[in-house]
Amino acid sequence: MIRTDSPPDTPGIADQPPLELDITGMTCAACANRIERTLNKLDGVRASVNYATERAVVTGLPAASIGDAIARVEQAGYAARVHEDADDAWSQRATEERITSLRRRLILAAVLTVPLMDITIILALVPEWRFPHWEILCVLLTLPIVTWAAWPFHRTTLRNLRHGQASMDTLVSLGIVASYGWAIATLLFGVGHTGAGGYWIGWGRTPTGADSVYLDVAAGMTTLQLAGRYFETRSRRKAGDVLGALNALAATTVRILRGGAETVVPVGELRVGDVFVVLPGETIATDGTVAAGAAAVDTSMMTGEPVPVPVGAGDEVTGGTISADGRLEVVATAVGAHTRLAQMAHLAEDAQSRKARVQALVDRVTAWFVPVVIVLAILVGAAWAVFSGDAQRAIGTGISVLIIACPCALGLATPTALMVGVGRGASRGILIKGHDALEASGTITTVVLDKTGTLTTGDMQVADVTADGIAEEELLGLAAAVEHGSEHAIARAIERAADDASAGGYEASAYDALPGLGAQAEVEGQRILVGSTALMMEHGIALPPSLESAVDSADAQGRTAVVVARAGRALGVIALSDRLKADAERAVARLHELGLETILLTGDSQPAGEAIAARLGIDEVRGRVRPDEKAAVIQELQTAGKRVAMAGDGINDSVALATADLGLAVVTGSDIALKAADIILVREQLMAIPEALVLARKTLRTIRANLGWAFGYNIAAIPIAAAGLLNPLIAAAAMSLSSVLVVTNSLRLQSTRL
Repeated sequence: MIRTDSPPDTPGIADQPPLELDITGMTCAACANRIERTLNKLDGVRASVNYATERAVVTGLPAASIGDAIARVEQAGYAARVHEDADDAWSQRATEERITSLRRRLILAAVLTVPLMDITIILALVPEWRFPHWEILCVLLTLPIVTWAAWPFHRTTLRNLRHGQASMDTLVSLGIVASYGWAIATLLFGVGHTGAGGYWIGWGRTPTGADSVYLDVAAGMTTLQLAGRYFETRSRRKAGDVLGALNALAATTVRILRGGAETVVPVGELRVGDVFVVLPGETIATDGTVAAGAAAVDTSMMTGEPVPVPVGAGDEVTGGTISADGRLEVVATAVGAHTRLAQMAHLAEDAQSRKARVQALVDRVTAWFVPVVIVLAILVGAAWAVFSGDAQRAIGTGISVLIIACPCALGLATPTALMVGVGRGASRGILIKGHDALEASGTITTVVLDKTGTLTTGDMQVADVTADGIAEEELLGLAAAVEHGSEHAIARAIERAADDASAGGYEASAYDALPGLGAQAEVEGQRILVGSTALMMEHGIALPPSLESAVDSADAQGRTAVVVARAGRALGVIALSDRLKADAERAVARLHELGLETILLTGDSQPAGEAIAARLGIDEVRGRVRPDEKAAVIQELQTAGKRVAMAGDGINDSVALATADLGLAVVTGSDIALKAADIILVREQLMAIPEALVLARKTLRTIRANLGWAFGYNIAAIPIAAAGLLNPLIAAAAMSLSSVLVVTNSLRLQSTRL
């Protein structure tokens, strides 16, 4: 579970909000580890650097030390800048520049490598086709490849050497330099070959065999590494675009209505209470309430709901949605970071920046993996030279080990899948807060569903009134007086019914809310109780047969029965109905298809809960459960060995959501950032619950598949390369493809069927 810690009692460094830094220049997970260690050397600072998102989250850093933190990153050889939610152009531009640079270097390398391969392979195998100084041509073709095209690898290696560090680029650079250097040494001095004659460039005997001249290996390896880096960077950018699509929904300008005139201004000038106009086809600038006009609002980009929602005066609208066919005048109720869209984007970004527990293990592995591989390659090459006497094969085997073992795929396995999964969920109105939710989703056995506001619309209506010795209007008036001011759905329904019946006029005092039971107050000098039959029993109030019959009838129909008593005598029963959400039955059926047990949790009586459960096919009912008892029910189920997911409205259910193994908050308001849940559902459809579980499970499976491939690849590839069974070119291709495969596998989540 994700917990939100309380803020410290005294101000200090701990009060500082987390600082986010955009980082450029990282080429592998080892770079992220190095920056993380650099930042963590600052006093009181704890940093987490995500290679996939190219972002650092720093806590405990005073505002005055931000410049020092950025300087430390730059001293380590990277570029950094404070992340700005409203403008991510800096990091986007840096990524585009890197992609452009890689593309240019890749094109040059490929254009020169193809003829080089043809020349070296064909002429090495068919000596009679050789022409004078063909070796010089090969050297000249290779030189731009191993210098300018391969410069990103060499530059990072030199930077690492200055700091006594090593990374994936160190392995690649060493492999390129070793291959090219060995080729030159072979052609100049005949190093590694025996027999009469020299091997000076331009004359003498050239070694036979396609693998004797390593110019093609140096060039081919550079080209393959650049290709892998290019496609990996593009794929990671595409994965980031899935998440960034949420930010792109925000409007940049707004048509404010002032003095009867419409003025187009930047959206940053909009303030709460301003009235703004939305024309057909325009994006609604911020959250608000419709003051005039009517339209069908397209919310699909935020909730995944394909059918536009009709809105009119008094209805709430959400910033980022689109007015499809009408003109609206909207009063802004939230702006900036307080809007639903901004909170969704913040939660989504926060989720993908978190590190999974398994990622900590991966980080530790990559920290020592590169130095170990360098030592291993040297030892393997030396062993082959000593025991086989074939220096040529010894060099080739050492280079293969050096290249094949790069741990890039390990560093990308978890964050890329989490990034795409979170972005996919956000586009469907499902906000996954982090890897904890994914891990919990894989073990869930039971889903507990709260009734009001989750299975039902929460818009309750008075369906029937039964009075005993009192007029129905007076009964409603007394109940409405007690419930006045309460935000509970039952209270609002009773007040509406009293207004419709013109039964108002009563004044209540000494109000006392009784959570899970009802309320009491003084009306006209007498104590009035309004609540459940359990409340009546607590006060020793017996119901006459007519009212007992009314309660039984309400329970049988799945309605909520509210009893009204005055001065120790029951006066009547108000039966309220609450419409089930249209897709409730389908959602419960889908949960059963996933192999999950369903339990209904309700404050209503057991018979009322069972009536609803029978309609929906829910397995078990827990009735008469007060809000403060919901967490205890969750704990009881957990004690019985069940792994519990709790779906509630995030208000009265916050403790239960935090207690459950997986909390899903069904949010209908605009304040979505502080809910005590692991997954937040911001769409009206109840199918979001099984969809969230399916997405979480698939994301978790993708992470496991990525890690399985990455670990398995390295474990299997190193012994194969050390055994001399891999040509350096094949090793280079395999290493490049492993990273691309991990990112591509993660991108499959983008089109996953929920």
